[in-house]
Amino acid sequence: MGLLTGAAVATAASYASLAAWLWLTFAQGMFWRTDVRLPPRTAPARWPSVAIVVPARDEAGVLPLSLPSLIAQDYPGEAEVILVDDGSTDGTGGLALRIAAGRPGLPLTVVSPGEPAPGWTGKLWALRHGISLARTAHATEPDFLLLTDADIAHEPDSLRELVCAATSADLDLVSQMARLRVVGLWERLVVPAFVYFFAQLYPFRRINRPGARTAAAAGGCVLLRTEAAVRAGVPDGIRQAVIDDVSLARAVQDSGGRIWLGLAERVDSVRPYPALADLWRMVSRSAYAQLRHQLLLLAGTVAGLALVYLVPPAALLAGLATGRTSTAWAGGLAWLLMAGTYLPMIRYYRQPAALAPLLPLTALLYLLMTVDSAVQHYRGRGASWKGRTYARPSDA
Repeated sequence: MGLLTGAAVATAASYASLAAWLWLTFAQGMFWRTDVRLPPRTAPARWPSVAIVVPARDEAGVLPLSLPSLIAQDYPGEAEVILVDDGSTDGTGGLALRIAAGRPGLPLTVVSPGEPAPGWTGKLWALRHGISLARTAHATEPDFLLLTDADIAHEPDSLRELVCAATSADLDLVSQMARLRVVGLWERLVVPAFVYFFAQLYPFRRINRPGARTAAAAGGCVLLRTEAAVRAGVPDGIRQAVIDDVSLARAVQDSGGRIWLGLAERVDSVRPYPALADLWRMVSRSAYAQLRHQLLLLAGTVAGLALVYLVPPAALLAGLATGRTSTAWAGGLAWLLMAGTYLPMIRYYRQPAALAPLLPLTALLYLLMTVDSAVQHYRGRGASWKGRTYARPSDA
């Protein structure tokens, strides 16, 4: 009786997982497609002014690879770079000035706002001061703000293409998901899945539809109209947000702004994640914040990840082992849909197709990272980054 009950449960789980994958594949905004790139665009009659704001905390290791690419932007209009040194202890601000010294290109200003005020995350505190300086340093405030992380390198035409996209489509926010570094074994296994899971939660096509209710951005590269930032009350209105990019996009959308998000072709992250521990910290530092620090959402997420990603291979193997053909077929087909929808992202990252069937293993790692994020939160070490730990918004 127990064996029959177990077999029946396995079959039901395999069918439920297959149903989930059929829905994800065909009804979740075609999240798996990787052809969402900058929309059609033409050069504006007048090139708007832009301030590039770069929050940086202990980024001396990556600045030599990223900052020169910002200074060297081939932009026909007025533009400048403002690097906000957020309490660095590795000489980030001084290094930035040395990199820019004598280098032709956009002018660089380095400012240090001091420690964040209570209730602010470090990055948003830095952005607040960078945006404030950009708006007050000249007779007229810039038309656009490019908010980009210190580990993001831009091709020389990146700013120009972003501005063309925003002006051509009358967009208030244009964001590109930078191509993350994929070199080592763990990066190959974990990084493409990070973007795949993000797109699954926030399908780009759904975000980019006029009147959409889904909102998200990629914090490494966000071009934002200054007037839209003022209208949305950012960053002040989202000062406690740990997942600041999604909060920023939602604030702009809620204030009537049009947003767009897609994959980048010429914007790359240069930050290395050579060990699993590095990737683990990247995910676990904010995973529980994404679940709003709620145990019920955590339990649902763990169950959902298990059903969607772990059941298919388990059902296939169990079905083959016990001779239950229907269980094996349902599990195998679900696994095939999983790998098939993951394959475009694997190709986008120029990785071998053989990695696609390994997504269940990667999902198991993400499940463990998410649980660890909750454990660290209740130990008082949740949502931490570079020496700072942030309380949940209600406690800040």
